[in-house]
Amino acid sequence: MQEALLTFQMGSIVIKGDVRVPYSEWDERINAYRAKAIYYSEILRYLRESNLPFIDRVQSLPPMPHITAKMNLRGYQHEAIRNWINAGKRGMLVLPTGSGKTVIALKLIEIVNEPTIVIVPTLDLLEQWRHRIQETFGEDVGIYGGGESSVKGITVATYDSAYLRFNELGNRFNFIVFDEVHHLAAESFRIIAETFTARYRIGLTATLEREDMLHLELLRLVGGVVYSVKPKELAGRYLSDYELQRITVELTEEERNEYERNYSIFKDYIIKSGLRFRNPSDYSRFIMMSARDEAGRRALKARNKAVSIAYNSEAKLDALEEILLSNPNEKILIFTQHNELVYRISKRFLIPFITHTTAKEERYNVLKSFREGRYRAIVTSKVLDEGIDVPDASLGIIVSGTGSSREFIQRLGRLLRKSQGKQKAKLIEIVSRETSETGTSWRRKRKVAEA
Repeated sequence: MQEALLTFQMGSIVIKGDVRVPYSEWDERINAYRAKAIYYSEILRYLRESNLPFIDRVQSLPPMPHITAKMNLRGYQHEAIRNWINAGKRGMLVLPTGSGKTVIALKLIEIVNEPTIVIVPTLDLLEQWRHRIQETFGEDVGIYGGGESSVKGITVATYDSAYLRFNELGNRFNFIVFDEVHHLAAESFRIIAETFTARYRIGLTATLEREDMLHLELLRLVGGVVYSVKPKELAGRYLSDYELQRITVELTEEERNEYERNYSIFKDYIIKSGLRFRNPSDYSRFIMMSARDEAGRRALKARNKAVSIAYNSEAKLDALEEILLSNPNEKILIFTQHNELVYRISKRFLIPFITHTTAKEERYNVLKSFREGRYRAIVTSKVLDEGIDVPDASLGIIVSGTGSSREFIQRLGRLLRKSQGKQKAKLIEIVSRETSETGTSWRRKRKVAEA
């Protein structure tokens, strides 16, 4: 029997020869079978167990130095590692921010000791991982992102770069680490997991759930949850104790009248249309209806106006001022939904801001000044929701936000890292009374309440 030839092409495995393997489909363009790269190890197993002759030219692995490092692991970190290994070196870890997910991943990179790629959502995290890998193993790090493109035994790439360059990266690694793995559920980023041949896979996150339920795709792409621990289980010993507080404020008479006028337009349209918002797909249906219906467009515009009034009320800024004055010794992170409110807060209280438009060097300087105590507060939209290490932060203030539990837990996570002198972390929500924001607040906090 003629040997089958396996090669890598455009994120897939091409199988030439008189053999049909699982997960493959016939491609008339090349007169051969083709399978997604994610099934590489299953294809090899099938060929070997079937005693079928084949030549494997799929992977092109970079040299991997033998790495070792001394790490002091906590009991739950050892358990997480054991569970991942017992699950076939695949799966996801769900642990709070500050509990040492990166430490676990570094230990697993040492254990696997094969060419590894770490995929991260932001350039800030790319730099943090570069620094931690170099510090831990004393090795140079390959980088894909921020204008760099080099492959080494351990490489760090952004999700965007891995998606755009899967054809040149997909067959270069045996171990893939997905940091903030909930990003992988997005349709475009799923292609990364499908076009990489890496047999060993781990996903790291503090908040697996996505309101669109696409996290179920992660079970196929990475594996199931092999270890999970909640913030309250680590609070006090490994993480800071924390307190949640909600402050409600009244809209001004003018704001109230404008809010109710706009919200009534939205509500009347929803009732007449028979719509019910039970999940995100229902809201997507409303958006689609508004695109082809004049009344729907007016309803959407009115709804957005009402939400903007609730999010940006003057009373919220007054409440924020009172919190700032009554907490002069706290290191404070202020979170908003939109940049417009970031700039208002920054201008009124002379607080430095970070948004997605903030230049890399300026962002670095603001965070450095915050850590060193020259700034006691930063205001941001969503840039600091995940991945940024600010252990001194002890007070978080949500001036506005979505109903996403993941967003809320990530913002709480920014405060949970232990640091010298920190007694207890506190996260305060400022919510406009008798508006849709009350329900938004309940939705985003429900996962913490269940924890």
